[in-house]
Amino acid sequence: MRILFIHPNYSAGAADIAGNWSPAWVAYIAGYLKSGGYQDYQFIDGLVEQLNDEQMRAAIRATQPDIIATTAMTPMIYAAQRVLQIAKEEHPNAVTVLGGIHGTFMYNQVLDEAPWIDVIVRGEGEAVTLNLVRCIDEGRWPAERESVRGIAFLDEQSKVIATEAEPSISDVDAIWPDWGILEWKKYIYIPLGVPVATPNMARGCPFTCSFCSQWKFWRDYRVRNPKRMVDEIEELVKVHGVGFFILADEEPQINKKMFVDFCQELIDRNLGIHWGINTRVTDVMRDEDLLPFYRKAGLVHVSLGTEAAAQLNLDRFVKETTIEQNKRAVRLLQENGIVTEAQFIVGLENETRETLEETYRYVMDWGADMANWSMYTPWPFSDMFTEMGDKVEVFDYSKYNFVSPIMKPDNIDRAELLDGVMANYRRFYMKRMLFQYPWVRDPFRRKYLIGCIRAFFKSALERRFYQLGKQNYWGPLFKKLIKFDYDKNKSKIVEPDHNAWKKAPPAKRPGATAAGTPAPTISGAMPKACGGGNQQLEDISDLPPGTAKCQPGGCGGTGPRPESSSAQVAMPTPPAAASKPERVAEEA
Repeated sequence: MRILFIHPNYSAGAADIAGNWSPAWVAYIAGYLKSGGYQDYQFIDGLVEQLNDEQMRAAIRATQPDIIATTAMTPMIYAAQRVLQIAKEEHPNAVTVLGGIHGTFMYNQVLDEAPWIDVIVRGEGEAVTLNLVRCIDEGRWPAERESVRGIAFLDEQSKVIATEAEPSISDVDAIWPDWGILEWKKYIYIPLGVPVATPNMARGCPFTCSFCSQWKFWRDYRVRNPKRMVDEIEELVKVHGVGFFILADEEPQINKKMFVDFCQELIDRNLGIHWGINTRVTDVMRDEDLLPFYRKAGLVHVSLGTEAAAQLNLDRFVKETTIEQNKRAVRLLQENGIVTEAQFIVGLENETRETLEETYRYVMDWGADMANWSMYTPWPFSDMFTEMGDKVEVFDYSKYNFVSPIMKPDNIDRAELLDGVMANYRRFYMKRMLFQYPWVRDPFRRKYLIGCIRAFFKSALERRFYQLGKQNYWGPLFKKLIKFDYDKNKSKIVEPDHNAWKKAPPAKRPGATAAGTPAPTISGAMPKACGGGNQQLEDISDLPPGTAKCQPGGCGGTGPRPESSSAQVAMPTPPAAASKPERVAEEA
């Protein structure tokens, strides 16, 4: 049974600025198949190889697969559909498989647009994919395909069939990735010049949010044993030469005990590896006394979900933080030698040139080492997408990439919005490059920051940053030349609620509950939304799945996630360094 995995050639113009990210999804899926007795697989990374259609066709033609599988977040969906169309043309008898967050919830639309896709893997991918492979290998496909849980397909009458959901994998320690499927020399983190990995310690999110997809996709919150997690890190370091990793968790510190144990294990093994995370402002303040310990464990970069400079927007995002808390968290991290990145969500309907300027003034006042401005992106399968109604005007999913303005502000046009964001980037990084980075006393921190600015300027000069080349942006004097090229033939499609696996209560929103009162959970427990405020959870290892959490971009922040593995949240990646990577293995 020969299996060909393919990563589509799609770049959002943000996540790849810091280098080529190792696609974790293929490592976790391949590893699970290997443990199930299937190890005749190959991988084509169309993104890193920058393969066009004809090059992709040639690469697929050179193989003789029985199964061809790819993955897609929302902005990748058209590229993934095209990959499988080429695959079906080259190998008509092979079974074409799509996994990932977009197909999980939008399978009706995907199968309508791309009937050459034989099957969609819905939700967490490992167990579903293994059962699917067995069904095909044992000759039960397609006659018994309805017996495979967690898939969707077209039957003989072109009717969409979605089978019962596959239960989530309770023993996440049993999932062991095959990182050897990757050619590690291709995945270099530019700031440090070393191979970079995107493993994850926890899956899911114990909270719900109207604009977030994590709780819907993973369904249950599960944490790996810290020793087992560091076993994986040790293999990455000693076998594959990895020198930097980003934990792909939504919010690694949410389970404080597990996170502390993980750091202690890294210290005990003395692997000499550096790493980064995305986290919440309140977690940083909660763990103030532990920050030197975290730095000793190798934590060198933290992306903070500061989200907004206006308290009004912080309240709207249910961040349960204040401007002063943002400033304090930045200072605490810097005092402990940790590179600090502030992340902002921009581009909502109330955005103005003045509010963009406000984010710049605040981040300069806070003194953050780095800053990232991400365009708000309303996922088509989130509750908020429906709630926003006609305010969402763009349905070309290839532009749901965190850098194209999907929403149109009421008082400025999209070109003015993009120009305002670019003005913030220019001023911020020019000042940091001239007056901060070269003068940092800590040698490693200085090297890291200069490496980040090098990656930023390399991307800017190549006009890849923020897709400036594609958007034809040349500066403030040429705003009339900007072209976003939205496909206006794409119309709004609201899928049915496919989250039949579990119904969770809505996340806390302003006015939804009494002031300061967290939204109740399924079990009756009362953690605050996003685990924020003075009720931050110390250890939720026993917390029942299905409780509510998450803000735009995950609890930690707006995200960018390198294309590695996870259900998407709302935003993109930092300009030069890495923010939170997309998490692991739901994608076929």
